[in-house]
Amino acid sequence: MSSVPLGGIQLKRELVAVLVVLLLLLAGLSFYLLLRVVPSNPGGSPSPVASCSGSRYTPSPRGGPLANWTTYHGDNVRSGAEPGVNVSAVHPGWAAPTAVDADVYAEPLLCGGTVYVATENNSVYALNAYTGALEWRTNLGTPVDGSTLSCGDINPTGITGTPVIDPGTLTLYVVAFLPPDRHVLFGLSLANGSVLSHYAADPPGANPTVEQERGALALSNGIVYIPYGGLAGDCGAYHGWVVGVQPSALGTMTSFEVPTGRAGGIWTPSGITVAPNGDLYVSTGNSDADVAFDYGESVLELSPTLQLLGYFAPSNWAQLNRGDTDVGSLAPTLLPDGDVVQVGKAGVGYLLSGSHLGGVGGELYNGSVCGGAYGGTAHVGGTVLVPCVDGLVELAVGPNSFSVLWRTASFDAGPPIVTGSVVWSINIHAGQLLGFNLTTGHPLYSFPLGSVDHFCTPSASPVAVYVATSSQVDAFALT
Repeated sequence: MSSVPLGGIQLKRELVAVLVVLLLLLAGLSFYLLLRVVPSNPGGSPSPVASCSGSRYTPSPRGGPLANWTTYHGDNVRSGAEPGVNVSAVHPGWAAPTAVDADVYAEPLLCGGTVYVATENNSVYALNAYTGALEWRTNLGTPVDGSTLSCGDINPTGITGTPVIDPGTLTLYVVAFLPPDRHVLFGLSLANGSVLSHYAADPPGANPTVEQERGALALSNGIVYIPYGGLAGDCGAYHGWVVGVQPSALGTMTSFEVPTGRAGGIWTPSGITVAPNGDLYVSTGNSDADVAFDYGESVLELSPTLQLLGYFAPSNWAQLNRGDTDVGSLAPTLLPDGDVVQVGKAGVGYLLSGSHLGGVGGELYNGSVCGGAYGGTAHVGGTVLVPCVDGLVELAVGPNSFSVLWRTASFDAGPPIVTGSVVWSINIHAGQLLGFNLTTGHPLYSFPLGSVDHFCTPSASPVAVYVATSSQVDAFALT
């Protein structure tokens, strides 16, 4: 038997080690390239989804915290508040805005270092939160031609309601409206926009041609909750609905239908407010009832399984019905002490007990707030910021009443958010991003946006405010 020099053995071992390292590098590169699969942008870079967790803040690629704004106004109680920010100056943050392919009614969402935006062309965009660069774009199919519907003011009509992100599974859930007139809940990978799941989302027995999914989606205990109301013009035999879809159970669906003869839509863009115990609060619009109360013009509390637990309606609900003066033009505001504030088209505010909504006429307090409120509130502690057709109003809420702390000059105020000591609201008519002092209401900032869609609202991180206009996405850096 011939002998092998010790140096030869050592050389072979080194060659084997080098081969193993090369194989590991190739495997890692293959996995990296797999994550780089970009449905509509092969040259894009992947989303930094590893930094997106269930925590409110995550480390950013450039140091410091970056918020996970994974649902409408940042959390399930729709607070719209990013308190850990010290704003000393604001300036446009991206060198050039990022164009989108259709109108945007949904609020931008953030997860890790990526901004997610959905359009009426049934497209979802993932943009780098620091540069605006496109990371991926996924189109979920042709939207519905609005001219084929009996009424409505959105054309084309695709994704209208704000999606919701599940940080635990790194999935974005979004409802698209597709021909021939059906709503579908899609689950998209945050990494590359690939479709992970899709389930029918229309309420059982409903006519999708007269139901609109305008309200924001909510996610609680693994269930995606989807609200429905009618189209602008209130055509057809529509109802208000809440549908719950459980993706982990192959799309198992539960539903609640507002028991009106007709209408009673849950249409406000802020959608559904979810309490810490999992109960849902929704508000409804007008119904056709004039004598017998049928839960139109109401605030409703639902269990996680969508059973009716309680309700409130103003004593003049019939008059509100006749005037199409919806109580449900805002979602209910759930305060830290459990009480609820509701303001509607009439501009009247109602303070409700969270333990017992009170039934018809059972509010703790009511009072005039403004000329009419729409979209969604923000709230910090016991103060509530209300967007009105005649300006922005801050309410101070006590145990059994509320009072107006300040109101701005008149403008068509979009749903506000808060970053530190600054309140942001979009002047819908003029296309401006406006910033106000949280304590005094004094105007601080104004930036032109161009055309924006109705009820447009920004989102925020500790370093920027993000706005989706009718044609593009803008970022404004906070320093």
